[in-house]
Amino acid sequence: MLLLIGFMVLAGRVAVANNTVTSIAGNAAREASLARTASAASAAASGSARAALAAQDLHCVGGGQVSVDPSGFAAAADGIPGQSVVVTVSCLVNLADLAIPGVPGSRTVSDQGVSPIDINRGVANTGVGP
Repeated sequence: MLLLIGFMVLAGRVAVANNTVTSIAGNAAREASLARTASAASAAASGSARAALAAQDLHCVGGGQVSVDPSGFAAAADGIPGQSVVVTVSCLVNLADLAIPGVPGSRTVSDQGVSPIDINRGVANTGVGP
């Protein structure tokens, strides 16, 4: 009976972590897509994702990892449509405290959020281009 309860807690913990990481990645990508420059997008996405990971109390080992790919900003600044920003969020969830035989001590949950960059948004004046 205790083993069954342990597996239910395990499944719940992993499901909550998966859903939370998915939500955080999507929100961070949206934050990044609203920025005017690639560097501002990276800062906005990283800050948003890290704050959300801490606020959600996931207890990611090492605080979690956030990776931002803002490479679409260069093409969007040139007026090329269809560009996007991609944010990947990973969290190493500790499972060792459950002490269930055969269950690994941790599991990595990861997801990507993708958000389109609006070419009509205000772009920072860099002195280059039209």
